[in-house]
Amino acid sequence: MYMKLLAVVAALTLVICAPPSQAKPISLVERCYCRSTVNSLPRGYIRELRFIHTPNCPFQVIAKLKTNKEVCVNPEIRWLQQYRKNAINKMKKSKKGN
Repeated sequence: MYMKLLAVVAALTLVICAPPSQAKPISLVERCYCRSTVNSLPRGYIRELRFIHTPNCPFQVIAKLKTNKEVCVNPEIRWLQQYRKNAINKMKKSKKGN
């Protein structure tokens, strides 16, 4: 009886004194930010764009609207593809100029 009580007290002490982990549960780490995307979004509504590419998720585009709401945008939209192409070309030109 005494040994069981001692084991329980030791286990509780270990749990209470152990430092909390800063890591996220694996189910949250592997989750993609965008679960659904918007297929039509006028460019005038957008304040900024963020591009996210993670190993576990496909390429994702998050648009922050002028209303401060964030929505996921389908990366296959024609104007968005042109925007990305222009941004890449601009980056290449600036690197050649340096």
